Amino acid sequence: MMLNRSKNGKYHRFDSSQRRIPTLTRKPYVDMQALTRRLRRQVMVGTEHIEMIPAPDNEIWSAEVNGTPVEVLAPSNAVLLDVLRDKVGTLGVKRGCDLGTCGCCTVMIDGQPRLSCLCLAGQVEGAEITTVEGLANGAHLAPIQACFGEYGGSQCGFCTPGFLISAQALLNENDSPTDQEIACAIDGNLCRCTGYQQIIDSIQGAAAIHRGEVEARAPASDPHPDPHPEGPEEPNMPPGHAR
Repeated sequence: MMLNRSKNGKYHRFDSSQRRIPTLTRKPYVDMQALTRRLRRQVMVGTEHIEMIPAPDNEIWSAEVNGTPVEVLAPSNAVLLDVLRDKVGTLGVKRGCDLGTCGCCTVMIDGQPRLSCLCLAGQVEGAEITTVEGLANGAHLAPIQACFGEYGGSQCGFCTPGFLISAQALLNENDSPTDQEIACAIDGNLCRCTGYQQIIDSIQGAAAIHRGEVEARAPASDPHPDPHPEGPEEPNMPPGHAR
């Protein structure tokens, strides 16, 4: 029992056991960020996989790549860049922007430079395709490749295959290009390292070799046989053991 003072100033008895205290129910804590992440994972990494409808049919694609006839099985809507890299194995064809603005994926198709990221493989079936791997003569670099190394036309190297193809296509038609003609030929190729002057100097150096004014630098050595052959006679393996 206790005394409570009312508004009129009088005291009256008050039984605290009879006081009604509102009950507050505390809600459990919910981590909304964790819940959001869990729901997002369920959406992004779900077990269901919806394929494109209708799915493209796989067809035999054939062409002559770097002088070698090839036949591969590829989707009918495949881009030439994907076929060359994933099916043929010519990894010198670089994937850059996929929008036709960087020139890293340039290849020669029947002697003309084209962007393989904007070309369907089915459009060039049966054509002669040259990638950067096809410029060299075996183990000996082509003049344009050697000059890119000599004049510093290649820095990080990612854009170099596209420049080499564009430059070689130009030199195949004109072995005496002016700097302006070279600039027009490589207009679709982007480089973020050299500032282009070294690239122009490299192409002019290769043009002089094509004209016969300058002798191509002799290779440092002839190709050597594989010093580590595979098989039972491999010197690094015990007799009678193969790799």
